[in-house]
This record gives sequence, C-alpha cells and structure tokens, in this order.
Amino acid sequence: MENILALYALEPDEDMPLVCMDEQPVQLLSDRIEPIGVKKGSPAKEDYQYERCGTCNIFMFVAPHLGICHIDVTDRRTKTDYAHQLDYLVNELFPNAKKIRLVQDNLNTHTFGALYEAFPPEKARSIAEKLEFHYTPKHGSWLNIAEIELSALTLQCLDRRISDKETLRREVLAWSTNRNEMSKTVSWHFTNEDARGKLKSLYPVIGI
Repeated sequence: MENILALYALEPDEDMPLVCMDEQPVQLLSDRIEPIGVKKGSPAKEDYQYERCGTCNIFMFVAPHLGICHIDVTDRRTKTDYAHQLDYLVNELFPNAKKIRLVQDNLNTHTFGALYEAFPPEKARSIAEKLEFHYTPKHGSWLNIAEIELSALTLQCLDRRISDKETLRREVLAWSTNRNEMSKTVSWHFTNEDARGKLKSLYPVIGI
C-alpha cells in the first residue's frame, strides 16, 4: 500500500508518466420485449426479461496527472490480450516516455511473462524495458485510480442493456473522448501519513 501511495505523491514527470490500468468483464444483454420510450408525463419502461448475448472485456488505462483515459473492448482478457494492451500503451500512447510507471492489480495475467508469450523475445524485451510495474496489495484494489474510473464509466455509461460489442465500443469511446476533452485529472489526497493513522490496525505490531 505504501508503495502505491508514495508513487501517487510524486510530482508529475513527462519522462516517467504514471499510468493506472484495470479491466472488467461486461455481460452483453438485449431486450426480449421492445422497451417503451419516454413520453410526456411518463418515464421510459423496460421489461424485466432479457436475453444474454455473450460477454466481452474492457481494458482501461488512466494517466491521472495528464487527464488521459484510454479504453479498449476485447473478446477476452487472456495474457495475449494483456500483452497487446501493453504494446499499445508503450508504443502508441507514450512512445517518447523513458519509463512508464504502471499501477495494476495482482491478476495472474499481469506479468512480464505475458509479453514473451505474445511476441518475439526482442519485441517483448523492448516493451518490458519501458515498464515499471507497481501492484496494488491484496484487497487493496481501491488504491487503483483506474478502478475508480471504471466505476464512473459503469455508472455513467454502462447502466443499461447493451447487446453487442460494437455498440459497447462506440459508447465507451464516446465516454472516454468526452473525458479526454475535459482533461479530467485526479488529485490524490490520501497519503502514507494518513494510512499510518487511519489504518494503523492493518500494520503489523513489532514486539520489543
């Protein structure tokens, strides 16, 4: 936990941007009965029955100091999918960065080994050399700013039935484009000093 909080307390550095990454599965749903739209004096109505249309996955990258949000929709979230996301992060989003400080959770796909399973060794190494991994602690995913952004996305954009991947991609792109146009940055105020006071029960007791 303190590693992540210390990272958030650093001054922004263009050569070493801070990026937070998270992902979440999305269930695709369609209506069995056509919804009734909004009418004067009457809200929209939808039947409780729905049809499952499969699942897909959302990858999200957030650069909290820069106000940059990137979202991609994939069929799955395998090691190969993860590796291709890192490739895009390094070579498309931040091609001029010397090192990218990447905050992520401890999912078993989130390893440098995923790069070597997806790419030739030379390319895998070139991507890995530009990444500095920082893992949130177990049960500490709330420390990941990308998880907070995913929560906002879910409440503001995914609070309805979406039946196919292309519609989902279009909707999240519109949401992220609006986010980026506003340059929504994040000012993190919870520090290591706060943690040592408010979460002191979580720290080990050292006997003398």
